[in-house]
Amino acid sequence: MQHGKYRFVVGFLTAPLALYAIFVVWPFIQSIFYSFTNWSGLSPEFSMVGIDNYTRLVEDDVFWKSLWHSVLFALLVPVVTIGLALFLAFMVNVGGRKRRGGPAITGVRGSSFYKIVYFFPQVLSIVIIALLFQFIYNPRSGVINALLAGIGVDAQPEWLGDPNLALWCVMAVVVWATVGFFVVLFSAGMASIPAELYEAALLDGASRVTTFFKVTLPLLWDTVQSGWVYIGILALGAESFAVVHIMTVGPGGPDYSTTVMVLYVYQKAFRDGQAAYATTIGVALLAVTLAFAALVMRLGRRERLEY
Repeated sequence: MQHGKYRFVVGFLTAPLALYAIFVVWPFIQSIFYSFTNWSGLSPEFSMVGIDNYTRLVEDDVFWKSLWHSVLFALLVPVVTIGLALFLAFMVNVGGRKRRGGPAITGVRGSSFYKIVYFFPQVLSIVIIALLFQFIYNPRSGVINALLAGIGVDAQPEWLGDPNLALWCVMAVVVWATVGFFVVLFSAGMASIPAELYEAALLDGASRVTTFFKVTLPLLWDTVQSGWVYIGILALGAESFAVVHIMTVGPGGPDYSTTVMVLYVYQKAFRDGQAAYATTIGVALLAVTLAFAALVMRLGRRERLEY
């Protein structure tokens, strides 16, 4: 029976693992191989150039700018998104006033409605969100500058045209677009925590802030850690590419102030016809992504609590 069971498991795993190897692992191997060539991406002919692409990468100022911007995305966007989502989820689930004859810990009235509102950006394509905020940031007809003018502020910033502001504006859009998903995710996790734990903490004199750090966060830590890795990888990849490519001048400007690594890969491969160099940047992006995931998993390692 045991021998038959293992054959059954292996039989079911063979096809998924083969598909994963073909469509995920093999493209990575190909990219690493092409990074040692001079392939243009259009011609089937190419030759090996050794580490020339990597030497060029080290000397490329735009690459270092894009690397720094991607690191900022990976560090700041998850911190702000996760922190804001935890605060909003805690307020929705535990922030309500005690009702007569009810439990000591309650959510706010209409919490289901708030979750729908927070989650609403998830039903919109990131392309639509980027276009929407492009109009909001417009220095002449945008909502933000109109509000500033309405309250008597003379300064009308060029939000996406100022190298000192553009990257922060783009990161704010990514936070707005993703925070709702994590509010709902953390709300589901908080709803599964027994109310007796909160009531016991309150009887011991703990405030709601103390309750959050001593009860909610430790019991929700596995979900927070997984969400941290997920949003960090999103910020390094598709989300940052979409908003930067659509919202900024260039795209990636002004003066490369919003260029991120994934956008630089796209520009080198499809605009400049330098596919081999683009794969080299892609290999560097892969290393940054793996390092980020390993760092988060390492720093976030702690004893698992069960309830």
